[in-house]
Amino acid sequence: MGAMTTDPNNTTTGQPLSNLHVERIVSLVSPAVLHLRLRTSDAVSRTVIDGRHAIANILDGQDDRLLVIVGPCSIHDEAAALEYAERLAQLRKKVADRLEVVMRVYFEKPRTTIGWKGLINDPHLNGSFDIEEGLTIARRLLLAINAMGLPAATEMLDPITPQYIDDLITWSSIGARTTESQTHRQMASGLSMPVGYKNSTTGDLQVAIDAMVSAQSSHAFLGVDLEGQAAIVKTKGNPLGHVILRGGGGTSNFHPEAIEDARRRLIDAGVSDAVMVDCSHANSGKKHENQQVALRSVVEQRAAGDRKLIGVMLESHLVEGAQKLADPAAMTYGQSITDACIGWDETEQLLTWAAERLG
Repeated sequence: MGAMTTDPNNTTTGQPLSNLHVERIVSLVSPAVLHLRLRTSDAVSRTVIDGRHAIANILDGQDDRLLVIVGPCSIHDEAAALEYAERLAQLRKKVADRLEVVMRVYFEKPRTTIGWKGLINDPHLNGSFDIEEGLTIARRLLLAINAMGLPAATEMLDPITPQYIDDLITWSSIGARTTESQTHRQMASGLSMPVGYKNSTTGDLQVAIDAMVSAQSSHAFLGVDLEGQAAIVKTKGNPLGHVILRGGGGTSNFHPEAIEDARRRLIDAGVSDAVMVDCSHANSGKKHENQQVALRSVVEQRAAGDRKLIGVMLESHLVEGAQKLADPAAMTYGQSITDACIGWDETEQLLTWAAERLG
């Protein structure tokens, strides 16, 4: 056994051993303190609880409505997000008999290489990485959205983030780039809401099936507690999981043959055969105007009797398309700075049509 030292950097040798490539470490507000600063209300809690209960019922077939996760590819402007939420809350009421509408409120963005990593990571859009302010804005925005009676959905990316916001999330996803990650499967096993697992960017569905199996089991892993202290997190396993087909490898997988193949594989694996379709990404050929093709296909399959096809995801914002990240004062209000989205008018038309077709 090697000699022990009380100096973690072993500075007596003149050769530091840790943090060699770390510029600095900044302390962060604890989850408990942020919760105290931005408290939930009874109305907010009821929105979250009712939304989770509705999705659980959709997953097990007790509720035959179509689950619709719809909203901006990513949130970068609090005012635009609130305006979008106000419109969606009204539309949700109009279509509630056939659709369970949940707003997509994504604060974290996985990048293939580099790029803006979301509002929590860089809320000022300028590389200042004011993460504490990002967490504050995220929690404040979620409180406001849920207060409208509109449930919220997000992708959980950093395993510490849930301690700050998961009490305000109705549905969560594990993305195509992280479904195969043990860290994210362990995290999902302890999340408090239903979770969707995407197939990989290559189109591989097995990683999503494996993720579901893993996340249904109990785990123990390193994390933080509500006080922000390093802790061992022991989970019970999350039984409320389903796959999300988002296409990949240059092909789509929303057509009936792909969905039936996915269902057979899910049954063989002993997990839920409920299937959601992401109408964006490879299922739209990365063209936002093609999202309606996938949505219409899913709705027609549902209308033909496929009740295990439980939901869709749509990337939608106030203004159609996307723009490059720039000086916030010079950017178009209500338009995505990540993936291109359909605009509000098309969103309203598509969801109204879906509710009528399923009615």
